[in-house]
Amino acid sequence: MADTHLTEDEKHLASLGYKQELSRTWSGFSNFAISFSIISILAGCFTTFGQAWNNGGPVAISIGWPLISAFILIIGLCMAELVSAYPTSGGIYWWAAKLGGPKAGYYTGWLNLIGLLAVDASVAYGTATFFDLTFSTFSESWAASYSLSRVFWMFLVILALTAMINIFGGHLMATLNNISVWWHVFGAAVVILILILIPDQHMSVKDVFTMRVNNSGGLAGGETSGLGYWFYVLPLGFLLTQYTITGYDASAHLSEETQGAANGAAKGIWQSIFYSAIGGWILLLAFLFAVQDADAVTAGGGGVAVIFNQALSSGWAGAVLLIASIGQFFCTNACMTSTSRMLFAFSRDGAVPGASLWAKLDANKVPRNAVLISTVVAALITLPALKEVNLGTAEAPLIVPVAFYAVVSVAVIGLYLAFLVPIYLRWRAGDSFKQGSWNLGNHWKWMAPIACLEIVIISVYFILPFTPAANPFNEAFDWKFVNYAPILTGGTLVALWLGWHLSAKKWFNGPKTTIDLPEGVSAADEIALEHQGKTAHGGTVHDA
Repeated sequence: MADTHLTEDEKHLASLGYKQELSRTWSGFSNFAISFSIISILAGCFTTFGQAWNNGGPVAISIGWPLISAFILIIGLCMAELVSAYPTSGGIYWWAAKLGGPKAGYYTGWLNLIGLLAVDASVAYGTATFFDLTFSTFSESWAASYSLSRVFWMFLVILALTAMINIFGGHLMATLNNISVWWHVFGAAVVILILILIPDQHMSVKDVFTMRVNNSGGLAGGETSGLGYWFYVLPLGFLLTQYTITGYDASAHLSEETQGAANGAAKGIWQSIFYSAIGGWILLLAFLFAVQDADAVTAGGGGVAVIFNQALSSGWAGAVLLIASIGQFFCTNACMTSTSRMLFAFSRDGAVPGASLWAKLDANKVPRNAVLISTVVAALITLPALKEVNLGTAEAPLIVPVAFYAVVSVAVIGLYLAFLVPIYLRWRAGDSFKQGSWNLGNHWKWMAPIACLEIVIISVYFILPFTPAANPFNEAFDWKFVNYAPILTGGTLVALWLGWHLSAKKWFNGPKTTIDLPEGVSAADEIALEHQGKTAHGGTVHDA
C-alpha cells in the first residue's frame, strides 16, 4: 500500500493489535533506568537489612544475596524473552493472556496490579521512614517527638509529590530516572567509601561470611544450627534479596514508550537485575564490615541505623541516611510510573472497574487518572501503618507498624506469582512459542522450570510466621506479631476466584485490540492509512 512512515516499534505494536498512543520517547538506557530505580539498592538493602540479620545473620547476607540473586536473574531472563516477543504496556498479564487465554490473563493482571499498588505503598512509606530517621539523626528534638502519625503525614506528602511529577513531568520523567541511575551508582559508592574509611575498626572476613544469628524470637529453638535454622530461619533472611530485587517488570510496562523495545526492554529487565545484584552485594558487605559490636546490632533489632550509629558520628550517619532517602524517593517515583502504565493497559482492555477513566490519556499522553487513583489506593492500603504496636518494653519501647508489614509481603507475593504464570505458560508452549529478536535460544528448557520452582518456594516462605508468637498454636501467641500476608493473599485469591466465576468470565475476553482490521488489511497498513487521513473497508481504500 502507500508509504507507511511507521517505525519498526509501531509495526511490531500494530502486529499485536495496538496503535501507538503513548509517547515513544524513552531510550533503551531510560528503560533500564526505571527498573534499576525501582529495584533501588538504596531502598531494599537499607529497609530490609534487619530481616536478614535477625533471620540468619551475616551469612544470610554475604552468602544469601549472591545465591538468591542468581535465581532472580534466571526469572528476569525468562521475562526478558517474553517482553521481546510481546513489548506492550500490559506486560505480564498480556503475555499470560496470549499464551494461556483470558482466565490466565485476568488472574495475572490482577496479581500484578495488586502487587504494584502494594509496592507503591511500601516504598513510599519506607522513604518517609528513612527521611524521618535522617532528620532524627541531625536533631535530638525531632527524634524525641517521633510518632507513626508524623511518618504517615510525610508518606502522604511523598505520594503527592510523586503523583505531581508523574502527571506534569513530561519528558522530565525519563531524565529523572536517568539521574536516579547515577545517584544509585555514585550514592552507593559514597556510602561504601564512608563505611570503609571512617570506622576505627571492621568486622573480620571470617565473621562476615560465617557468623550466624537467630534473633527470630525463638524459631528453631533460637539455635543457629540444625534443620530448623537452615531450612526455616535462614530462608526467611533471604527475603532481603527477594524483596529488594523486584519491580523490574517496569521495563515491560514502559515498552510502548521505549525506542527499539524488542531489544531495549528485554535488556532493561536482565541488566537492571544483574547490575543491582553486584552493586547491592558490595553495599551490603560494606554494612557488615562496618559492624563494631554484633551483639548490640542483634539487640537493636538488626537495623542499619544501629550499625551506622556504632561506626560513624551523627553527621556521617545522617549523610548516609540522607543519600539513601533521596534514592528511595527516586524509587517511589519510578514505582508510580510503572503502576500507572500497567493500570492504563489493563483498563484499556476493560478489566478494571471504571476502565474508561483509567485508560484515558491527557493532552501530554500521560494516563493522569491512572496516576491519581494509584496514589489514592496506595494511601488507603497504608492506613494500618497508623496502628502502633510496642515490640519492646515500657522502659525501652520499640514502636513499629506491624500490620503494615503484610503489605510488603503481599507486594512481593503478588508480583512474583504474576511473573510465575507467563513463565510457566511459555515453558508449556515449548517450541511453538515464537521468540522475539532477544531470546534464550534453547536455554528456556532449564531456566523456566527453575524460575517457577523458586517463585513457589519464596511465596510459601513469605506467608510463614516470622516468630513463634505469631503461631496461633503457640502458647505465647499474640495478634500483634501475626504475619497477615497469608490472610491478605488468601483473601485476594478468593476474591479473584469469585470475581472471575460470578462475573468476569462472562465479559472478559482478554486483551482488546485498538485497531479494527477489515479483511485483507494488515494492522500496519491500517495505521498508515489513518496517518494519511484515509481508512479501509473491505480491502478498499477510502478517504476518512
